[in-house]
Amino acid sequence: MNKGKVYLVGAGPGDPKLITVYGMECIQKADVIAYDRLVNEELLNYAKKDAELIYCGKLPGKHELIQEKINELLVEKALAGKVVTRLKGGDPCVFGRVGEEAEVLAEQGIPFEIVPGITSGIAAPAYAGIPVTHRDYASSVTIVTGHGRKEKEQDDLNWDALAKGSDTIVFYMGIGNLKHICTQLIEHGKSPYTKAAVIEWGTTNRQRTVSGNLEDIEEKVKREGIAHPAIVLVGEVVGLREKIQWFEESKLLLEHKTKLEKE
Repeated sequence: MNKGKVYLVGAGPGDPKLITVYGMECIQKADVIAYDRLVNEELLNYAKKDAELIYCGKLPGKHELIQEKINELLVEKALAGKVVTRLKGGDPCVFGRVGEEAEVLAEQGIPFEIVPGITSGIAAPAYAGIPVTHRDYASSVTIVTGHGRKEKEQDDLNWDALAKGSDTIVFYMGIGNLKHICTQLIEHGKSPYTKAAVIEWGTTNRQRTVSGNLEDIEEKVKREGIAHPAIVLVGEVVGLREKIQWFEESKLLLEHKTKLEKE
């Protein structure tokens, strides 16, 4: 049997220019592309004309059954001799379930490669003018999944270690759980005035950023209607945004220029 090969590829955080060169090559040579909900579909324009494009979107809270079907799909297409690119938003190794997919492929003896991508937890803050580390403010950063809910007995985070042991905390998938996140950090030792920000649709032209502190960020997010997908960022580095929020400023300049040209 002529087995194909699977490339487990990070598509980057949203801006299509932020995919890696190798990630782009994997799109271009694929017979089959299985892509996630948060992948910028502009990247599919680089696929071969006869490539099979398969949408594998997973809404929050509806992952398990769909993941099994994705695993089966990758195996099926590879065993048919196809070159398969599994395209994931951000980096496949950061809450991208690449380990599960790679395990299945390894069990079936199917050749595969993991192609890293730029993860949204670092890129979205960068576009918002917030470096996750800084010599004067943060020498450590922790990336955390933020959707675990206490009432569903899903919250396994070590809040005490988080609150006391990391200068910058980046929460993925935490927008629906923002109140719990802020409450837990305050209860475990973070000052209510610790700076915080929420970045929606980071690195895209839909990006919006709301900043405040642990005490008021939830109220501000509600007022602005910020929703998923969004990154929650906690730490003093958020204050740097006041000086270096380059992306929003460049967007405003472009919008102003476009307006002038139309007048």
